[in-house]
Amino acid sequence: MDKSYKFLGYFLLLLIPLTFIAFYKTYIVQFPNFQPNNNTYIHIHALIASVWILMLIVQPFLILNRKFAIHRTVGKLSYIVFPLLILSFIPQVIRTLNSEKPENIFFPGADCILLIIFYSLAIYYRRKSPIHMRYMIATALVFLGPTVGRIGPIWFGWSEILTQNVQYTIIYSILISLTFYDKSHGKDYKPYLVAIGCFVLHQIVFHVIFL
Repeated sequence: MDKSYKFLGYFLLLLIPLTFIAFYKTYIVQFPNFQPNNNTYIHIHALIASVWILMLIVQPFLILNRKFAIHRTVGKLSYIVFPLLILSFIPQVIRTLNSEKPENIFFPGADCILLIIFYSLAIYYRRKSPIHMRYMIATALVFLGPTVGRIGPIWFGWSEILTQNVQYTIIYSILISLTFYDKSHGKDYKPYLVAIGCFVLHQIVFHVIFL
């Protein structure tokens, strides 16, 4: 791992409180008497997504502590967990298509596409650690969608448009900052440019559908 990224794991830890806040009112607070809309498929998705987030967090700590064998084992486990994560979106997609707002399929659908792109690129460059790491960071940023997407309207009463644009602003700010940081230190920042391009397309499609 690049020495300049030695604190990456600590930043990824922020996903835990963000996820807790995002899903507290609509999911966590209902435990153990969940409402009917939080069915078995939602529980399975929540479990798999939680495992995936924990894997994202633990990997940089394993590298930092030179636990390379365990890091590779967790990486191989991702070959199982990641497909399960994508498959766990299917019930939500079906339910959305049959709802009064089928256009909301954009949210799980577009996020799945981003996850598949970034994860596939990370695996393709798995033997080039700096590039691999940057694409995995991009996969982590995708999870800001469902977290900010809930925190905005549920906790602050933001509109869907405002919430989504705040989400994009946060993601672009992180990616642009990382790009300039890497460029100034002579690192390979191209994965961040790819990620920015993908999120720009994500934003364009969102505005075409919802504006």
